Amino acid sequence: MLKKFLPNEHVKSILDITPSRLKEMGIKGVITDLDNTLVAWDVKDATPEVIKWFQELKDNDIKVTIISNNDEERVSVFSEPLEAPYVYSARKPLVHAFKKATKQMKVNKHEVVVIGDQIMTDVLGGNLGGFHTILVVPIVKTDGKFTRINRMMERRILNWMRKKGMITWED
Repeated sequence: MLKKFLPNEHVKSILDITPSRLKEMGIKGVITDLDNTLVAWDVKDATPEVIKWFQELKDNDIKVTIISNNDEERVSVFSEPLEAPYVYSARKPLVHAFKKATKQMKVNKHEVVVIGDQIMTDVLGGNLGGFHTILVVPIVKTDGKFTRINRMMERRILNWMRKKGMITWED
């Protein structure tokens, strides 16, 4: 069961995930988390780097949908200037939002990667849905109230995986 928390890949930032690499993998769609994946959880708007990353994906015909457990106001304010579809109140790790995003993008799940900063929500949900998962390092060390609880459990799981030799990266 703990293997469901194991991402397929681990990178420092979304900026390490290039359109050319995604295309080599046969990827046509990206499902990405918002808070601490694209921007810090308390930042309202996309940074110039995130805007450029979204544009590069679009220029390469890779669709992006943002899914977040946050409320509609938070997610829409961020997503709409990027012209990115979104799913709010996603209830990750439940797979419904992942399936909804895949259907909206009109791609097959084997053509989608799920990107996020939490193994308890993003990676677990992506893995339960049968997607390729990429864990990114959280943008900031602070978190919202509910995420702090997840981070405590996450640290225990990651430490166990590290001891078993399942992961080799540093936090």
